[in-house]
Amino acid sequence: MDLVKDIWAALGQSFVVLESRFAALYLCFTVVTVYGIWLYRGRPSDFVRFLFPREVYFHRSNLVDIQMFLINLVLGVVGVFGAALFTPVVANFVLTHLIALQDAPFQPLATTWGRSAIATLIVIVVADFCKYWTHYLHHENKLLWPFHSLHHSAEVMTPITVSRNHPVYILIRNMIMSLGLGTAQALALFLLIGQIDILTIGGANVGYFLFNLLGANLRHSHVWLSFGPVLEHIFISPAQHQVHHSRAKKHFNKNYGEVFAIWDWMFGTLYVPDGQEELEFGLADAKGRPIEQPHGNLKDALIEPFIHSFEEATGIEFRTAPSDASSEQR
Repeated sequence: MDLVKDIWAALGQSFVVLESRFAALYLCFTVVTVYGIWLYRGRPSDFVRFLFPREVYFHRSNLVDIQMFLINLVLGVVGVFGAALFTPVVANFVLTHLIALQDAPFQPLATTWGRSAIATLIVIVVADFCKYWTHYLHHENKLLWPFHSLHHSAEVMTPITVSRNHPVYILIRNMIMSLGLGTAQALALFLLIGQIDILTIGGANVGYFLFNLLGANLRHSHVWLSFGPVLEHIFISPAQHQVHHSRAKKHFNKNYGEVFAIWDWMFGTLYVPDGQEELEFGLADAKGRPIEQPHGNLKDALIEPFIHSFEEATGIEFRTAPSDASSEQR
């Protein structure tokens, strides 16, 4: 019974705490933003239908999104994902060795507002850099791609599609984040600030608070929101992430960033749309042709990536309907 209570509590918290993208405040701002877009486009339909198109929210793909959200919620509550978060351990290890390298005793600097602001920016930048490379590796590595392909097999997108992630993907992301953030925190403590004291709003990192407030929930949606070519070289817009999910060959392996577009710009994976594009979501082969949905239900969503990855590693075909995995979207 305690586990059930914890799960219900976590579900309720996801709509309250500002660390969650699904917090009511962010969802309300999303509705307001969509209303502004609806007005700008000349009220193309009834607003409720524009906001909640039946063909999107009642699509079978969205049901799998909801199921994966609940599965990952439960795994988070029982501590599976927390086991891969060891940021303090990394920070302590790196800091201890940095202190050992200096001749004098460690004298931490005083915490000031300015240093806290810099530490906050460091956390955002390093976290986003880690997410970029996690994303990149899952697209480019044949053994990892099957676990991320679950996310890309979404044929429609709603805000909850952000949770359509295989647990293996989340575990790997958490490990990479722990290594990156732990090292960054140690350097910040050693060079900049006496304690990790980031600027927050309602307990949420102020940078991610703004990110969630200003359109993060539209990244996985049917609503196109572009920031324009200048800003889209710095920040990833909802439109750019929708392009990332596109089946079109020209969009493959583009826009891996979450907050910042600078990583994509630096490493040659940036795609800036000239204007609104008509997109189809889901998996495709190397020529951009749609492939059959491999994750049509919860069982397939959880098990098929293991089979697919094993086949890639061994060359042994287990599935009755062979899939040309090498031709799938990366």
